[in-house]
Amino acid sequence: MGAATLGALVLLTFFVIRLAPGGPFSGNRRISPEIIANIERAYHLDEPIVMQFARYVWGLVRLDFGPSTRFRDYDVGDILAAGLPYSMVIGFWAMLLATIVGVALGIAGALRRNGFTDYAAGIVGVTGIAVPLFVLAPLMQVFFALRLDWFPVGGWNDGWRSVVLPVVALALPNIAYISRLTRTAMVETLRDNYIRTARAKGIGPARVVWHHAMTGALLPVIAYLGPATAATITGSILIETIFALPGIGRHFVDAALNRDYPLVMGITITYGGFLIVFNIVTDLIRGWLDPRVRDGG
Repeated sequence: MGAATLGALVLLTFFVIRLAPGGPFSGNRRISPEIIANIERAYHLDEPIVMQFARYVWGLVRLDFGPSTRFRDYDVGDILAAGLPYSMVIGFWAMLLATIVGVALGIAGALRRNGFTDYAAGIVGVTGIAVPLFVLAPLMQVFFALRLDWFPVGGWNDGWRSVVLPVVALALPNIAYISRLTRTAMVETLRDNYIRTARAKGIGPARVVWHHAMTGALLPVIAYLGPATAATITGSILIETIFALPGIGRHFVDAALNRDYPLVMGITITYGGFLIVFNIVTDLIRGWLDPRVRDGG
């Protein structure tokens, strides 16, 4: 199923990006049409589109994403290999922070409904969802980097200090969603009959929450983490641009604007692969935690 989904993604992306008028070299008016024709011939862009697709698929079978038309001296595989580790570091720590803080806020809000903790968690959730990253990230740069001088404004040259602001900025929207999901699921789980039975047997409140209610509360969170993690790792375009990080996200918009077909395809396939893998992993974890999911019930 995952292979079929990835194949459909390759097919649709390959043909859709070619529906836009122009091509990788058509915008350069300083080059004569004869030279452009020679360049397109070198990149096989003069061939029928079906033949181009067959050639591209054959390259994918050999794990060859082809040469970038924007960065002439680099293959797409080289660009992905250079930028993906940075995106993975930022995405991993952002999702880890978002999961820990979001689950903690959600549980605290559910156990103390309509209290100060619940309202505070709600404010964090609304702020994380309502304030866009292109506003939040520059404000963090101004306050924590320029005024307090705790962290660098951007770049990747100051060790762990370079990671803090991008990770926090990227984690905040996910903290908001995870805290809301956890709170809602925990409130519903605490009302289930098996929780009432556990309480009737004299089991302590802490054990009821951590050993019984936690599993039901985490199921929607785990389902959310699959696509969210893939999107965070490979789709942090805005954060990588604002903080001048050398990840792959910053290449995506540039590749789309410049009709760099191989690079757009490479990033899209990478994102699709991560999405499929993380969805499979989250389904396996949910099936392990809840037999009803494993049995299709």
